Amino acid sequence: MPFVRFLASNPRSVFLLDGCGALLTGALLVLLLAPLEPLFGMPAFVLRPLAYVAGAFALYSLGCFALFPKLAARASILLTVIAIANSLYCVVTLAMLVAHRAHITALGVAYFIGESLIVGMIVALELKTAGGVRRSSI
Repeated sequence: MPFVRFLASNPRSVFLLDGCGALLTGALLVLLLAPLEPLFGMPAFVLRPLAYVAGAFALYSLGCFALFPKLAARASILLTVIAIANSLYCVVTLAMLVAHRAHITALGVAYFIGESLIVGMIVALELKTAGGVRRSSI
């Protein structure tokens, strides 16, 4: 777990990880899942908005990464904001999984559950990092 400790003590790196993960999510939704809708079962009209949200999260996190020297004093609140946003993304994704369960394939279930687990781990890292930043600034 040295890598997790490194990330938790480097808020700027957490923003980079989150931003890259959001870019990957958006790309997978648009370039893989939407064209292969029959394989995953989630309708493209659901995937596109999820991809747009992932793109917005990527802009936020990569913006925080790029501007970190100017934003460092607010790192705790900025990490908390993206952690809450990521949590809501997971809730919406899982709600869409339930809403479209009649069409979702086993591969679709595996993808969205896996994605939610990974995003959940990133949320935990963001909150841990935000707490560490808060404690170190007291």
